[in-house]
Amino acid sequence: MRRVLIWSILTAITALVLMGVGYWAYWNFFARFQPVTVTQNQAEIQQLLDQSSWVSDGSGGQPVYVVGWRDSAALDRYLREEAPRLRAGGAEPRFIVFARPDREGAPQSTAAERSTVAELWLTRDWRLFQRWTSTPPRSWTAQGVTPADGNLAREAVVEAARRFDARLTELLAPSGVAMAHPLVLWRDAQGFLKACACAEARAWPFVRDDLGAPDRVGDPGAAPVADAEGASPMAYPDVTGAPQPAPGAAALASPSAQPPGAGTLTPAPPRGSQTPPGQPRAAPQPKKQDDATFF
Repeated sequence: MRRVLIWSILTAITALVLMGVGYWAYWNFFARFQPVTVTQNQAEIQQLLDQSSWVSDGSGGQPVYVVGWRDSAALDRYLREEAPRLRAGGAEPRFIVFARPDREGAPQSTAAERSTVAELWLTRDWRLFQRWTSTPPRSWTAQGVTPADGNLAREAVVEAARRFDARLTELLAPSGVAMAHPLVLWRDAQGFLKACACAEARAWPFVRDDLGAPDRVGDPGAAPVADAEGASPMAYPDVTGAPQPAPGAAALASPSAQPPGAGTLTPAPPRGSQTPPGQPRAAPQPKKQDDATFF
């Protein structure tokens, strides 16, 4: 009886451990990367997104808001890899950038970054955003952009962008959205507002599936495009090794191409050929050399 009780306890403990490991694996590798449906403050969040100074290429389509700061490897990769897939699926990525505030007196942004953020919020210049994101953050000098430091109006714009991110964090917290950047927000097919903390690339496929975007853009192994209708096929190459006639050789060899009045040349009989029967043999012609004459 005691042995049965011990084995029952060990079996129960093993089952609990396996259930715990299984739940942790499900949450760690799948559940925590799924988008979150926003259940509270939807109207205020949407109003906040609409009033922000987002930038896009103007391609149109379903709006997808991407919030982040420039000096971020996750945002760089999202711009390079995921934004083209979203556009191919009919969505319009709208980027909202901000400069991170100082932490314990240490700045987390550069003067060039703050100046560019202010310029983008004021002008929403897509070409400037392209130049900025195609340049390494440490090499960006914001040449030609009005400095924000020391300019009260532009400093206020930089601070407004920071307040936007802070307020968005407060509004999303009751829905259980883990704050990580880039933060992606969109409306699904039923009109529900969804959010994804897309710092991890493993969360991106869920967004693509919800928006109907492809996993790849272009196929490098696709077959070449066929020739246009009516185009003559390419001639099959001559592999026999026979020399090809030069252009116009056939026309020159034709009798009709001979100049007027030109006679027809009779080919000489081959050397060593015999005279046909019934015809007299031609007499030999004398050949004179320096010392004698031979027939």
